[in-house]
Amino acid sequence: MSVAKDFEPPKDVIFPPGDLESNEPPLETYLHLQQMLLLIKCLDWWWRDHNNFFAAGNLSIYYSPRQRKSEDFRGPDFFVVLDTERRPRDSWVVWEEYGKYPNLIIELLSNSTAATDKGLKKQIYQDIFRTPEYFWFDPKNLEFAGFILLGGTYQPIEPNPQGLLWSQQLSLYLGVHENQLRYFTAEGQLIPTPEEFAEQATQRAERLAAKLRELNIDPENL
Repeated sequence: MSVAKDFEPPKDVIFPPGDLESNEPPLETYLHLQQMLLLIKCLDWWWRDHNNFFAAGNLSIYYSPRQRKSEDFRGPDFFVVLDTERRPRDSWVVWEEYGKYPNLIIELLSNSTAATDKGLKKQIYQDIFRTPEYFWFDPKNLEFAGFILLGGTYQPIEPNPQGLLWSQQLSLYLGVHENQLRYFTAEGQLIPTPEEFAEQATQRAERLAAKLRELNIDPENL
């Protein structure tokens, strides 16, 4: 027998009103989350032997001149700081990091954030952060653009013939591959994820084993 329709909560349970407003930012979509994690994972792997950078996503940057965390903060979708200690951080506090701001910022556009990312945030990153390079990418419609700080003003980065944008800060290209923003080497080669690299290594090993068997050599006995 079902009793759900007859259930009544205890009279001492107090429910909050249904019209409460939240000042928390909306959660990222699945595409945004996957893209952010991809940027972090690939750079961490590519620079796995480097200990002088910090790459993070959706992390607050506090930059108040009065050194107050209650004012003047932003949370870029992805940013990189160079020439700093590679260690975990809960946030990036400029006055605790020798005054360092990000060297590169990427914002992931959405219908609700595009205007701010292209307007207010771009102005802040240009005039206050003085971040040398700023990119934005829309995971849904694949809009992609990049800017480099020249003479105190962001100027568009011109794409190469393959449509890739060069990042002087990373010494890598950025470009869209299979509907995702990816890194490319100076030669235009796609930088793989750790999983893609492992799969490529397995395929190479299988091809080598097949070639050895053609030569009547058992690879298991090598």
